[in-house]
Amino acid sequence: MGHPNVPLMSTYARSCKDKHRSGQLQPYTPNDNLNNALGSIRVLGLELIADELKPHLNTVLINIKEKTKGAAEQVVISGILPILALSLRSRGPLSPLTAKLVAELAKESVVRKGFSDAGLVTALLSVLTSPDQELLLHAVRAISRMSYDSSKLQELLLRRGAVARLVAILLRFPGKEALEEVGLQALCNLSGMGVAEEAGMVWERCASVRPGELVFHGVSPHTCGVASSVTLVCVSQWAPGQYAVNIEVIQRCSSSFWSLHRNKRNTRWFPFSSLGSCSNLYKVIKFSRRNVPQTKSLKTRVFHTFL
Repeated sequence: MGHPNVPLMSTYARSCKDKHRSGQLQPYTPNDNLNNALGSIRVLGLELIADELKPHLNTVLINIKEKTKGAAEQVVISGILPILALSLRSRGPLSPLTAKLVAELAKESVVRKGFSDAGLVTALLSVLTSPDQELLLHAVRAISRMSYDSSKLQELLLRRGAVARLVAILLRFPGKEALEEVGLQALCNLSGMGVAEEAGMVWERCASVRPGELVFHGVSPHTCGVASSVTLVCVSQWAPGQYAVNIEVIQRCSSSFWSLHRNKRNTRWFPFSSLGSCSNLYKVIKFSRRNVPQTKSLKTRVFHTFL
């Protein structure tokens, strides 16, 4: 039974409405500290005065990183996303901190839905030519996170030339492990593979056979013992502004599994000697610029066209 002063019909209607709130902004308990910071960013944002804005950006960052209840919803309601885009495009002293905040916001689905309309997609891409490695690290991480499970954002980033900029970063900063890691993860996520950060993918540089080519070998340490997957990413530059990306995911099984399998079935498999064990290629995604059939999907066509 409901409260004596609340009609049953009203109680039932409210409970039904609550069931349909997934994907919508949820009620939150007001956070005065965060609310004041968001209000200050909204008021001071157009002037981009670093000394005044920095503490407020840090306040928002801390609340988002600590997953303070309702913080993501407050950010959406505050309307500060266009100001963050402006800060990125300005390439000023606040840009690295802003990119770091945007990377954290990209984890929140309720926030990243508004990235496109707020201009954050183009703003993030605009900073990928910067020589500032800290700024690049946060910006690429934001791109990786926002494209992890959003086909809409993947398509938008591909149309805007994200792949060429990511490959250029890998070629510009060889040996910078942190940049390589986020860059390779972003390429995988843009291709639709959905490589989660929690997977803990470990990347290593492999020997390349052509000048200007980089080959990376990625393995997730979290395997079931019987099988694991290996991701191979090959990036190269053919000419100024023309790049190729080849991504392969290979399923690798242990020798004990194959011994058991051979006892049951006489099946012929093709070993990949470079991996040191028998492997089965189960998914290949290649993005180059030559010989692209017109029947290819939009995603593949964009990779070919804008590299």
